[in-house]
Amino acid sequence: MTLHNGLVVGAHGRHFVVETDDRRRVLCHRRGKKVDCVVGDRVEWMPTGDGGVIEDVLPRRSLLWRQDRWRSKSFAANIDRLVVLVAAVPPMAESLLARALVAAAHADIAAHVLLNKSDLPEAAAARQRLEPYRRMGVPVLEVSVKRDPAGARALLQPLLSRGITLLLGASGVGKSTLINTLVPDAAAQVGEISAALNAGRHTTTTTSWYWLDPAHEAAVLDSPGFQEFGLMQVSPEKLAGLLPDIAAHAAACRFVNCTHRNEPDCAVREATARGEVSPVRLRFYQELYDELAQPRW
Repeated sequence: MTLHNGLVVGAHGRHFVVETDDRRRVLCHRRGKKVDCVVGDRVEWMPTGDGGVIEDVLPRRSLLWRQDRWRSKSFAANIDRLVVLVAAVPPMAESLLARALVAAAHADIAAHVLLNKSDLPEAAAARQRLEPYRRMGVPVLEVSVKRDPAGARALLQPLLSRGITLLLGASGVGKSTLINTLVPDAAAQVGEISAALNAGRHTTTTTSWYWLDPAHEAAVLDSPGFQEFGLMQVSPEKLAGLLPDIAAHAAACRFVNCTHRNEPDCAVREATARGEVSPVRLRFYQELYDELAQPRW
């Protein structure tokens, strides 16, 4: 039987919603006991009755994932950019933001930070905390989605108009409001995926896929919230290179394998003393380095 190409737009357990080239959505399962598909994967599948079987997952150009000591969790595959949504209220969890940016750098995915509720008085403190990211070259945009939805759409349209964007954000930062602002028929789109998964007795998806245009050239993916972001996939020796502000000075250290903790003539610590690296960022690096250097077993 002929194999067909498709795009995974919904997933739960061993059940996957595959969108075909003619825009149909088919409930599929992976051949055998494999569960190696994630939303965003391009796959080859074979029809079986009213569903299908995924025979192969095509090579990925990107994969954003996190890993702790017990398991790994993939957010999405083949994405073009990551947008981390933070808000003036509630205050951003800076460790989660920093870790998400490390994961994106490790996966070679462009990352942006989007500050929501920028009209609130608390936004001033948020801007101050985001200043080290601006200085290291991370694009930081500001919106007030609830107060000015049209302005938010106008600001984000050039960024999101092509390719696949993954949206990450903690509870309460306004992800749902932003999705509904960007995608007027968001409920209908995710409802179609949920209905397909319900046919397989599953009703939740790991990541929600929303097309932004009729031509299906641009999409935004809404990932479920999370409380922790393990980075065990990153080796401690590679960590400094994934932090642009640390990497900018690390090459000038006296020792090639400097850990930027206690070694003499450490250019990173010297730059921190001069105010060129945020002490918060240096402390984040040191704590994460210690975490990643712990024995894996």
